[in-house]
Amino acid sequence: MDVQNALILALIGVAAGLLSGMLGLGGAIIIIPAMVMLLGYSQQGAQGTTLLMMVLPVGALAAWQYYQKGFVDVKAALIMAAFFFVGGYFGARWATLIPQEILKKTFAILIVIMAVKMWFQK
Repeated sequence: MDVQNALILALIGVAAGLLSGMLGLGGAIIIIPAMVMLLGYSQQGAQGTTLLMMVLPVGALAAWQYYQKGFVDVKAALIMAAFFFVGGYFGARWATLIPQEILKKTFAILIVIMAVKMWFQK
């Protein structure tokens, strides 16, 4: 990996970390599109790399800040984590079988739908 790509990855990481801590977003909204558009990763490559990055305790310090202020439902997080574990396994199996262009368009449509819904939500 060359220095320029390492610098771009570092900047993507900082931006995603800041936005994750502030708004609770990062992987799907910031990191994956940036890796695809700025670094030429395939959709599957960006998704897999992002998932590996998140296996490490990336959000631990941000989550701790929310926990200290009373904004964490531990029971809900553990339930979601258990099912995320199983769902993530099957989702990854399916995503690696879907052609990149279809996966990329599906990803984009989902993000647009979520953005429009949030924009008009009271």
